[in-house]
Amino acid sequence: MDTQSLQAFIAVADTASFSLAGEQLYLTQPAISKRIATLEHQAGAKLFDRINRRVSLTEAGRLLLPRARQILQLVEDSRRQLHNLSGSVEGSLTLATSHHVGLHRLPPVLKAFTQRYPNVDLDLRFLDSEQAYHGVVAGEIELAVVTLSPRPNPQVESVPVWIDQLRFVAAPEHPLATRDELPLSMLVNYPAVLPGPLTFTRDIVVGSFNRAGLAIDVALSTNYLETLKMMAGIGLGWSVLPESMIDDDITVLPVTHPPIERRLGYLVHKGRTLSNAGRAMIAELEAIIPADD
Repeated sequence: MDTQSLQAFIAVADTASFSLAGEQLYLTQPAISKRIATLEHQAGAKLFDRINRRVSLTEAGRLLLPRARQILQLVEDSRRQLHNLSGSVEGSLTLATSHHVGLHRLPPVLKAFTQRYPNVDLDLRFLDSEQAYHGVVAGEIELAVVTLSPRPNPQVESVPVWIDQLRFVAAPEHPLATRDELPLSMLVNYPAVLPGPLTFTRDIVVGSFNRAGLAIDVALSTNYLETLKMMAGIGLGWSVLPESMIDDDITVLPVTHPPIERRLGYLVHKGRTLSNAGRAMIAELEAIIPADD
């Protein structure tokens, strides 16, 4: 099985479309169809059903898909190992980051990296932390700089770089903002605006309440912290935000609870061979980790 046919197969499986797969690989639809036909001949099985212009994997296709990804990753790892022998820092680096980390934490690191290694072609992808995490696990992303999962996957190495102190906040005119002291239990009597239910930050916040035997009334949710800040600032509910985002538009609530923390850092797959560019990016990140006293 040749790698070009496997690439076409994965692209069609991911997009459920021969034409979209062609666009993704910069090939014509007939070229994609030819590669799939070649692969089906080599495999001795039909890989896709085409019913009413809808493309779906057959049982054989579903069996082949994870193996095809593994084969291409092994080929890419081998190429990377050979290229790494030269010691040069160049080529491409697929780096994923969340919007908050990418806007508020990563710019100085990226600036230093691009100035030091101008021959690296940086493929920077802005994704939710959870999407980036799955991309690393699947082998599609070499390196991610995101909010770290409170329950890390054993296949992934998670290294904290920053610690975000999260604060309870609300609009200045919110009823809770006038209190001198607030028990955590008082917050559940008012609606909250929080990150989406599948996000790591939501898990961290809700977990703090669950451990106290409390349930939060979540009125609205969004994965963008800047939008959460706006919604809290106009009185739609209390929220939890990193200290770095707090200004005069919102008020910190005097909640009698230890600060909630989330870890931000980088992720790599333990089984992946990193490129020299990936190693260089990690060195930039580790250079800003505070040394232990």
